[in-house]
Amino acid sequence: MGSSAGSWRRLEDSEREETDSEPQAPRLDSRSVLWKNAVGFWILGLCNNFSYVVMLSAAHDILKQEQASGNQSHVEPGPTPTPHNSSSRFDCNSISTAAVLLADILPTLVIKLLAPLGLHLLPYSPRVLVSGVCSAGSFVLVAFSQSVGLSLCGVVLGSISSGLGEVTFLSLTAFYPSAVISWWSSGTGGAGLLGSLSYLGLTQAGLSPQHTLLSMLGIPVLLLASYFLLLTSPEPLDPGGENEAETAARQPLIGTETPESKPGASWDLSLQERWTVFKGLLWYIIPLVLVYFAEYFINQGLFELLFFRNTSLSHAQQYRWYQMLYQAGVFASRSSLQCCRIRFTWVLALLQCLNLALLLADVCLNFLPSIYLIFIIILYEGLLGGAAYVNTFHNIALETSDKHREFAMEAACISDTLGISLSGVLALPLHDFLCHLP
Repeated sequence: MGSSAGSWRRLEDSEREETDSEPQAPRLDSRSVLWKNAVGFWILGLCNNFSYVVMLSAAHDILKQEQASGNQSHVEPGPTPTPHNSSSRFDCNSISTAAVLLADILPTLVIKLLAPLGLHLLPYSPRVLVSGVCSAGSFVLVAFSQSVGLSLCGVVLGSISSGLGEVTFLSLTAFYPSAVISWWSSGTGGAGLLGSLSYLGLTQAGLSPQHTLLSMLGIPVLLLASYFLLLTSPEPLDPGGENEAETAARQPLIGTETPESKPGASWDLSLQERWTVFKGLLWYIIPLVLVYFAEYFINQGLFELLFFRNTSLSHAQQYRWYQMLYQAGVFASRSSLQCCRIRFTWVLALLQCLNLALLLADVCLNFLPSIYLIFIIILYEGLLGGAAYVNTFHNIALETSDKHREFAMEAACISDTLGISLSGVLALPLHDFLCHLP
Protein backbone atom coordinates (compact mmCIF):
# COMPACT_ATOMS: atom_id res chain seq x y z
CA MET A 1 0.00 0.00 0.00
CA GLY A 2 1.07 3.58 -0.35
CA SER A 3 2.94 5.39 2.36
CA SER A 4 1.68 8.93 1.97
CA ALA A 5 -1.54 10.76 1.26
CA GLY A 6 -0.22 11.95 -2.11
CA SER A 7 0.58 8.47 -3.41
CA TRP A 8 -2.81 7.25 -2.19
CA ARG A 9 -4.57 9.94 -4.23
CA ARG A 10 -2.70 8.84 -7.37
CA LEU A 11 -3.75 5.25 -6.69
CA GLU A 12 -7.33 6.41 -6.17
CA ASP A 13 -7.35 8.20 -9.54
CA SER A 14 -6.16 5.08 -11.35
CA GLU A 15 -8.74 2.96 -9.52
CA ARG A 16 -11.50 5.35 -10.62
CA GLU A 17 -10.42 4.96 -14.26
CA GLU A 18 -10.50 1.16 -13.97
CA THR A 19 -13.91 1.36 -12.33
CA ASP A 20 -15.28 3.46 -15.20
CA SER A 21 -14.25 0.83 -17.73
CA GLU A 22 -15.75 -2.06 -15.72
CA PRO A 23 -19.15 -0.84 -14.55
CA GLN A 24 -20.41 -4.13 -13.01
CA ALA A 25 -17.39 -5.05 -10.86
CA PRO A 26 -17.28 -2.33 -8.20
CA ARG A 27 -20.18 -3.51 -6.05
CA LEU A 28 -18.66 -6.93 -5.29
CA ASP A 29 -15.15 -5.50 -5.08
CA SER A 30 -16.18 -2.73 -2.69
CA ARG A 31 -17.74 -5.24 -0.28
CA SER A 32 -14.58 -7.34 -0.34
CA VAL A 33 -12.41 -4.27 0.19
CA LEU A 34 -14.62 -3.09 3.05
CA TRP A 35 -14.21 -6.37 4.90
CA LYS A 36 -10.47 -6.55 4.25
CA ASN A 37 -10.01 -3.08 5.70
CA ALA A 38 -12.33 -3.79 8.62
CA VAL A 39 -10.47 -6.98 9.54
CA GLY A 40 -7.16 -5.23 8.87
CA PHE A 41 -7.90 -2.42 11.32
CA TRP A 42 -9.20 -4.90 13.91
CA ILE A 43 -5.94 -6.85 13.74
CA LEU A 44 -3.90 -3.63 13.85
CA GLY A 45 -5.75 -2.55 17.00
CA LEU A 46 -5.24 -5.99 18.54
CA CYS A 47 -1.51 -6.16 17.81
CA ASN A 48 -0.77 -2.51 18.58
CA ASN A 49 -2.04 -2.63 22.18
CA PHE A 50 -1.03 -6.22 22.94
CA SER A 51 2.44 -5.57 24.36
CA TYR A 52 1.15 -2.60 26.39
CA VAL A 53 -1.51 -4.77 28.04
CA VAL A 54 0.81 -7.71 28.66
CA MET A 55 3.36 -5.46 30.38
CA LEU A 56 0.68 -4.14 32.74
CA SER A 57 -0.55 -7.69 33.42
CA ALA A 58 3.02 -8.72 34.15
CA ALA A 59 3.75 -5.68 36.33
CA HIS A 60 3.35 -7.56 39.61
CA ASP A 61 5.62 -10.37 38.38
CA ILE A 62 8.25 -7.94 37.07
CA LEU A 63 8.59 -6.26 40.47
CA LYS A 64 8.31 -9.53 42.39
CA GLN A 65 11.06 -11.11 40.26
CA GLU A 66 13.47 -8.27 41.09
CA GLN A 67 12.82 -8.63 44.78
CA ALA A 68 13.35 -12.39 44.59
CA SER A 69 16.64 -11.98 42.71
CA GLY A 70 17.72 -9.35 45.23
CA ASN A 71 17.01 -11.72 48.09
CA GLN A 72 18.96 -14.54 46.46
CA SER A 73 21.96 -12.27 45.81
CA HIS A 74 22.25 -10.56 49.17
CA VAL A 75 20.69 -12.76 51.84
CA GLU A 76 22.67 -15.31 53.84
CA PRO A 77 21.54 -18.96 53.78
CA GLY A 78 18.44 -19.53 55.85
CA PRO A 79 14.73 -18.77 55.55
CA THR A 80 13.98 -16.54 52.56
CA PRO A 81 12.60 -13.21 53.71
CA THR A 82 9.26 -12.16 52.34
CA PRO A 83 9.52 -9.63 49.51
CA HIS A 84 6.51 -7.75 50.79
CA ASN A 85 5.90 -5.29 53.53
CA SER A 86 4.78 -7.74 56.22
CA SER A 87 3.80 -4.96 58.64
CA SER A 88 1.08 -3.73 56.29
CA ARG A 89 -2.32 -5.34 55.80
CA PHE A 90 -1.99 -4.71 52.06
CA ASP A 91 0.88 -7.19 51.31
CA CYS A 92 2.67 -4.54 49.25
CA ASN A 93 5.56 -4.80 46.84
CA SER A 94 8.31 -2.35 47.78
CA ILE A 95 7.71 -0.61 44.45
CA SER A 96 4.21 0.21 43.23
CA THR A 97 2.98 -1.34 39.99
CA ALA A 98 2.41 2.30 39.01
CA ALA A 99 6.17 2.38 38.28
CA VAL A 100 5.57 -0.10 35.46
CA LEU A 101 2.57 1.98 34.35
CA LEU A 102 4.73 5.10 34.07
CA ALA A 103 7.38 3.26 32.06
CA ASP A 104 4.56 1.91 29.89
CA ILE A 105 2.93 5.30 29.27
CA LEU A 106 5.40 8.21 29.49
CA PRO A 107 7.14 7.45 26.14
CA THR A 108 3.68 7.23 24.58
CA LEU A 109 2.83 10.62 26.09
CA VAL A 110 5.94 12.21 24.53
CA ILE A 111 5.12 10.71 21.13
CA LYS A 112 1.53 11.92 21.25
CA LEU A 113 2.53 15.41 22.36
CA LEU A 114 4.92 15.73 19.42
CA ALA A 115 2.71 13.98 16.85
CA PRO A 116 0.45 16.93 15.94
CA LEU A 117 3.53 19.11 15.39
CA GLY A 118 5.39 17.08 12.80
CA LEU A 119 4.81 13.32 12.79
CA HIS A 120 2.77 13.70 9.59
CA LEU A 121 6.02 14.49 7.76
CA LEU A 122 7.10 10.86 8.15
CA PRO A 123 5.56 8.28 5.79
CA TYR A 124 3.27 5.72 7.36
CA SER A 125 5.18 2.55 6.41
CA PRO A 126 8.45 3.36 8.28
CA ARG A 127 6.41 4.28 11.34
CA VAL A 128 4.70 0.87 11.27
CA LEU A 129 8.05 -0.90 10.88
CA VAL A 130 9.50 0.91 13.90
CA SER A 131 6.38 0.06 15.90
CA GLY A 132 6.67 -3.65 15.06
CA VAL A 133 10.39 -3.84 15.87
CA CYS A 134 9.92 -2.06 19.22
CA SER A 135 7.08 -4.41 20.14
CA ALA A 136 9.21 -7.49 19.49
CA GLY A 137 12.13 -5.94 21.38
CA SER A 138 9.96 -5.30 24.43
CA PHE A 139 8.96 -8.97 24.76
CA VAL A 140 12.54 -10.17 24.38
CA LEU A 141 14.09 -7.63 26.74
CA VAL A 142 11.60 -8.15 29.57
CA ALA A 143 11.74 -11.95 29.15
CA PHE A 144 15.53 -12.13 29.57
CA SER A 145 15.92 -9.29 32.07
CA GLN A 146 17.42 -9.96 35.48
CA SER A 147 16.64 -6.56 37.02
CA VAL A 148 13.77 -4.12 37.31
CA GLY A 149 15.79 -1.45 35.49
CA LEU A 150 16.30 -3.60 32.41
CA SER A 151 12.71 -4.82 32.55
CA LEU A 152 11.48 -1.23 32.59
CA CYS A 153 13.62 -0.53 29.50
CA GLY A 154 11.70 -3.32 27.79
CA VAL A 155 8.43 -1.82 28.97
CA VAL A 156 9.55 1.51 27.49
CA LEU A 157 10.09 -0.19 24.10
CA GLY A 158 6.54 -1.55 24.29
CA SER A 159 5.29 1.93 25.11
CA ILE A 160 7.05 3.42 22.08
CA SER A 161 5.51 0.73 19.90
CA SER A 162 2.00 1.27 21.25
CA GLY A 163 2.13 5.08 21.21
CA LEU A 164 3.59 5.39 17.73
CA GLY A 165 1.18 2.77 16.43
CA GLU A 166 -1.91 4.40 17.92
CA VAL A 167 -1.09 7.83 16.51
CA THR A 168 -0.28 6.30 13.12
CA PHE A 169 -3.31 4.05 12.76
CA LEU A 170 -5.85 6.53 14.14
CA SER A 171 -4.52 9.12 11.67
CA LEU A 172 -4.81 6.51 8.95
CA THR A 173 -8.54 6.11 9.63
CA ALA A 174 -9.04 9.58 8.13
CA PHE A 175 -8.54 8.02 4.68
CA TYR A 176 -11.19 5.31 5.19
CA PRO A 177 -14.93 5.22 5.97
CA SER A 178 -15.64 6.03 9.60
CA ALA A 179 -16.73 2.42 10.24
CA VAL A 180 -13.07 1.40 10.54
CA ILE A 181 -12.83 3.40 13.79
CA SER A 182 -15.23 0.93 15.39
CA TRP A 183 -13.16 -1.99 14.14
CA TRP A 184 -9.92 -0.41 15.34
CA SER A 185 -11.42 0.27 18.78
CA SER A 186 -12.77 -3.27 19.00
CA GLY A 187 -9.31 -4.60 18.14
CA THR A 188 -7.69 -2.54 20.88
CA GLY A 189 -10.29 -3.89 23.29
CA GLY A 190 -9.53 -7.39 22.04
CA ALA A 191 -5.86 -6.76 22.79
CA GLY A 192 -6.78 -5.96 26.37
CA LEU A 193 -8.85 -9.11 26.79
CA LEU A 194 -6.63 -11.53 24.86
CA GLY A 195 -3.41 -10.01 26.21
CA SER A 196 -4.42 -10.22 29.86
CA LEU A 197 -6.25 -13.55 29.41
CA SER A 198 -3.32 -15.17 27.58
CA TYR A 199 -0.87 -14.02 30.25
CA LEU A 200 -3.19 -15.19 33.01
CA GLY A 201 -3.93 -18.53 31.32
CA LEU A 202 -0.35 -19.42 30.39
CA THR A 203 1.05 -18.54 33.81
CA GLN A 204 -1.82 -20.33 35.56
CA ALA A 205 -1.04 -23.39 33.41
CA GLY A 206 2.50 -23.42 34.79
CA LEU A 207 4.44 -21.56 32.10
CA SER A 208 7.01 -19.15 33.52
CA PRO A 209 6.58 -15.41 32.89
CA GLN A 210 9.70 -15.53 30.71
CA HIS A 211 8.40 -18.26 28.39
CA THR A 212 4.96 -16.65 28.37
CA LEU A 213 6.43 -13.41 27.01
CA LEU A 214 8.55 -15.20 24.41
CA SER A 215 5.49 -17.07 23.17
CA MET A 216 3.96 -13.73 22.15
CA LEU A 217 6.61 -12.79 19.59
CA GLY A 218 4.22 -13.65 16.77
CA ILE A 219 2.12 -10.57 17.57
CA PRO A 220 4.52 -7.98 16.01
CA VAL A 221 4.79 -10.20 12.90
CA LEU A 222 0.99 -10.27 12.62
CA LEU A 223 0.88 -6.45 12.90
CA LEU A 224 3.30 -5.99 9.99
CA ALA A 225 1.52 -8.61 7.88
CA SER A 226 -1.85 -6.95 8.45
CA TYR A 227 -0.58 -3.52 7.42
CA PHE A 228 1.50 -4.52 4.41
CA LEU A 229 -0.50 -7.50 3.10
CA LEU A 230 -4.12 -7.14 4.22
CA LEU A 231 -4.97 -3.44 4.31
CA THR A 232 -5.86 -1.96 0.91
CA SER A 233 -5.07 1.47 -0.49
CA PRO A 234 -7.75 3.94 0.67
CA GLU A 235 -10.65 4.68 -1.63
CA PRO A 236 -12.40 8.07 -1.91
CA LEU A 237 -14.51 8.78 1.16
CA ASP A 238 -18.03 8.28 -0.10
CA PRO A 239 -21.12 6.60 1.33
CA GLY A 240 -19.58 3.14 0.81
CA GLY A 241 -19.26 1.65 4.27
CA GLU A 242 -21.41 4.34 5.92
CA ASN A 243 -25.15 4.31 6.34
CA GLU A 244 -27.29 7.31 5.45
CA ALA A 245 -27.65 8.45 9.05
CA GLU A 246 -23.90 8.43 9.52
CA THR A 247 -23.31 10.33 6.30
CA ALA A 248 -25.86 12.94 7.31
CA ALA A 249 -24.26 13.19 10.74
CA ARG A 250 -20.92 14.28 9.29
CA GLN A 251 -21.30 17.86 10.41
CA PRO A 252 -18.04 19.86 10.39
CA LEU A 253 -18.59 21.23 13.90
CA ILE A 254 -14.84 21.19 14.53
CA GLY A 255 -13.12 23.00 11.69
CA THR A 256 -14.69 24.49 8.60
CA GLU A 257 -15.56 22.43 5.55
CA THR A 258 -14.45 23.87 2.24
CA PRO A 259 -14.82 22.55 -1.32
CA GLU A 260 -11.10 21.75 -1.34
CA SER A 261 -11.14 19.90 1.98
CA LYS A 262 -9.75 16.39 1.61
CA PRO A 263 -8.45 13.86 4.12
CA GLY A 264 -4.70 14.11 4.40
CA ALA A 265 -4.57 17.88 4.03
CA SER A 266 -3.51 18.27 7.68
CA TRP A 267 0.08 18.89 6.63
CA ASP A 268 -1.12 22.20 5.17
CA LEU A 269 -2.67 23.54 8.39
CA SER A 270 -1.26 26.68 9.98
CA LEU A 271 -0.55 26.85 13.70
CA GLN A 272 -3.60 29.07 14.13
CA GLU A 273 -5.82 26.49 12.41
CA ARG A 274 -4.38 23.71 14.55
CA TRP A 275 -5.05 25.68 17.74
CA THR A 276 -8.62 26.42 16.64
CA VAL A 277 -9.29 22.74 15.91
CA PHE A 278 -7.68 21.69 19.20
CA LYS A 279 -9.91 24.07 21.20
CA GLY A 280 -12.93 22.52 19.53
CA LEU A 281 -11.72 19.08 20.58
CA LEU A 282 -11.57 19.95 24.29
CA TRP A 283 -15.25 19.02 24.68
CA TYR A 284 -14.14 15.42 24.04
CA ILE A 285 -10.56 15.48 25.30
CA ILE A 286 -11.30 16.56 28.90
CA PRO A 287 -13.88 13.81 29.66
CA LEU A 288 -11.59 11.15 28.19
CA VAL A 289 -8.68 12.42 30.31
CA LEU A 290 -10.86 12.13 33.42
CA VAL A 291 -12.10 8.65 32.51
CA TYR A 292 -8.58 7.32 32.00
CA PHE A 293 -7.22 9.09 35.06
CA ALA A 294 -9.83 7.45 37.26
CA GLU A 295 -9.61 3.97 35.80
CA TYR A 296 -5.82 3.75 35.74
CA PHE A 297 -5.60 5.18 39.25
CA ILE A 298 -7.75 2.20 40.16
CA ASN A 299 -5.81 -0.29 38.01
CA GLN A 300 -2.24 0.57 38.95
CA GLY A 301 -2.80 2.39 42.23
CA LEU A 302 -5.48 0.28 43.93
CA PHE A 303 -5.52 -3.20 42.32
CA GLU A 304 -2.48 -4.32 44.30
CA LEU A 305 -4.06 -2.99 47.52
CA LEU A 306 -7.42 -4.71 46.95
CA PHE A 307 -6.05 -7.91 48.46
CA PHE A 308 -8.32 -10.61 49.93
CA ARG A 309 -6.71 -13.22 52.17
CA ASN A 310 -9.85 -15.37 52.51
CA THR A 311 -9.74 -16.79 48.95
CA SER A 312 -7.87 -19.60 47.21
CA LEU A 313 -6.23 -17.09 44.86
CA SER A 314 -2.75 -15.82 45.65
CA HIS A 315 -2.00 -12.11 45.61
CA ALA A 316 -0.43 -12.35 42.14
CA GLN A 317 -3.38 -14.36 40.83
CA GLN A 318 -5.86 -11.81 42.19
CA TYR A 319 -3.96 -9.04 40.41
CA ARG A 320 -4.05 -10.94 37.10
CA TRP A 321 -7.78 -11.61 37.46
CA TYR A 322 -8.42 -7.91 38.09
CA GLN A 323 -6.53 -7.03 34.91
CA MET A 324 -8.35 -9.66 32.86
CA LEU A 325 -11.83 -8.63 34.02
CA TYR A 326 -11.08 -4.97 33.39
CA GLN A 327 -9.92 -5.77 29.86
CA ALA A 328 -13.00 -7.94 29.26
CA GLY A 329 -15.20 -4.94 30.01
CA VAL A 330 -13.10 -2.72 27.76
CA PHE A 331 -13.37 -5.19 24.87
CA ALA A 332 -17.15 -5.52 25.20
CA SER A 333 -17.78 -1.77 25.21
CA ARG A 334 -15.24 -0.90 22.50
CA SER A 335 -17.05 -3.40 20.27
CA SER A 336 -20.51 -1.97 21.02
CA LEU A 337 -20.55 1.09 18.76
CA GLN A 338 -23.02 -0.40 16.30
CA CYS A 339 -25.64 -0.94 19.00
CA CYS A 340 -24.89 1.81 21.53
CA ARG A 341 -23.62 5.31 20.78
CA ILE A 342 -23.06 7.97 23.42
CA ARG A 343 -22.90 11.65 22.54
CA PHE A 344 -22.30 13.08 26.01
CA THR A 345 -19.13 11.37 27.22
CA TRP A 346 -19.07 13.61 30.31
CA VAL A 347 -21.54 11.18 31.90
CA LEU A 348 -19.00 8.37 31.55
CA ALA A 349 -16.32 10.53 33.20
CA LEU A 350 -18.58 11.19 36.20
CA LEU A 351 -19.43 7.50 36.63
CA GLN A 352 -15.78 6.49 36.43
CA CYS A 353 -14.81 9.03 39.09
CA LEU A 354 -17.52 7.56 41.34
CA ASN A 355 -15.93 4.14 40.79
CA LEU A 356 -12.58 5.54 41.91
CA ALA A 357 -14.12 7.06 45.05
CA LEU A 358 -15.83 3.76 45.96
CA LEU A 359 -12.73 1.59 45.57
CA LEU A 360 -10.45 4.10 47.29
CA ALA A 361 -12.85 4.17 50.22
CA ASP A 362 -12.79 0.36 50.34
CA VAL A 363 -8.98 0.32 50.37
CA CYS A 364 -9.01 2.67 53.35
CA LEU A 365 -12.02 1.24 55.24
CA ASN A 366 -12.17 -2.36 54.00
CA PHE A 367 -15.98 -2.57 53.93
CA LEU A 368 -16.56 -4.73 50.80
CA PRO A 369 -16.84 -8.31 52.11
CA SER A 370 -16.13 -10.35 48.97
CA ILE A 371 -13.66 -10.36 46.12
CA TYR A 372 -16.54 -11.15 43.77
CA LEU A 373 -18.03 -7.71 44.40
CA ILE A 374 -14.68 -6.25 43.38
CA PHE A 375 -14.75 -8.40 40.25
CA ILE A 376 -18.14 -6.91 39.25
CA ILE A 377 -17.02 -3.33 39.91
CA ILE A 378 -13.84 -3.83 37.87
CA LEU A 379 -15.79 -5.30 34.95
CA TYR A 380 -18.10 -2.25 35.08
CA GLU A 381 -15.04 0.02 35.22
CA GLY A 382 -13.78 -1.53 31.99
CA LEU A 383 -17.16 -1.07 30.30
CA LEU A 384 -17.10 2.67 31.09
CA GLY A 385 -13.52 3.12 29.87
CA GLY A 386 -14.05 1.30 26.59
CA ALA A 387 -17.28 3.16 25.87
CA ALA A 388 -15.59 6.50 26.47
CA TYR A 389 -12.74 5.66 24.07
CA VAL A 390 -14.74 4.41 21.10
CA ASN A 391 -17.48 7.05 21.35
CA THR A 392 -14.99 9.89 21.68
CA PHE A 393 -13.14 9.03 18.48
CA HIS A 394 -16.34 8.19 16.62
CA ASN A 395 -17.84 11.56 17.53
CA ILE A 396 -14.66 13.38 16.49
CA ALA A 397 -14.66 11.57 13.14
CA LEU A 398 -18.24 12.66 12.50
CA GLU A 399 -17.83 16.26 13.62
CA THR A 400 -14.56 17.27 11.96
CA SER A 401 -14.15 18.42 8.40
CA ASP A 402 -12.20 16.24 5.97
CA LYS A 403 -9.34 18.71 5.97
CA HIS A 404 -8.93 18.62 9.75
CA ARG A 405 -9.81 14.98 10.51
CA GLU A 406 -6.30 13.52 10.34
CA PHE A 407 -4.93 16.22 12.66
CA ALA A 408 -7.93 15.92 15.00
CA MET A 409 -7.36 12.18 15.41
CA GLU A 410 -3.67 12.74 16.17
CA ALA A 411 -4.41 15.51 18.67
CA ALA A 412 -7.18 13.63 20.49
CA CYS A 413 -4.85 10.66 21.04
CA ILE A 414 -3.28 12.62 23.89
CA SER A 415 -6.43 12.27 26.02
CA ASP A 416 -6.11 8.74 27.34
CA THR A 417 -2.32 8.94 27.65
CA LEU A 418 -2.44 12.18 29.64
CA GLY A 419 -5.01 10.77 32.05
CA ILE A 420 -2.99 7.56 32.51
CA SER A 421 0.24 9.50 33.11
CA LEU A 422 -1.36 11.70 35.77
CA SER A 423 -2.81 8.66 37.51
CA GLY A 424 0.60 6.95 37.59
CA VAL A 425 2.29 10.00 39.10
CA LEU A 426 -0.29 10.21 41.90
CA ALA A 427 -0.56 6.45 42.46
CA LEU A 428 3.12 6.13 43.43
CA PRO A 429 2.99 8.31 46.60
CA LEU A 430 -0.43 6.85 47.51
CA HIS A 431 1.06 3.35 47.36
CA ASP A 432 3.96 4.34 49.61
CA PHE A 433 1.66 6.06 52.09
CA LEU A 434 -0.85 3.21 52.41
CA CYS A 435 1.79 0.49 52.50
CA HIS A 436 3.43 2.09 55.54
CA LEU A 437 0.19 2.08 57.48
CA PRO A 438 0.01 -0.69 60.11
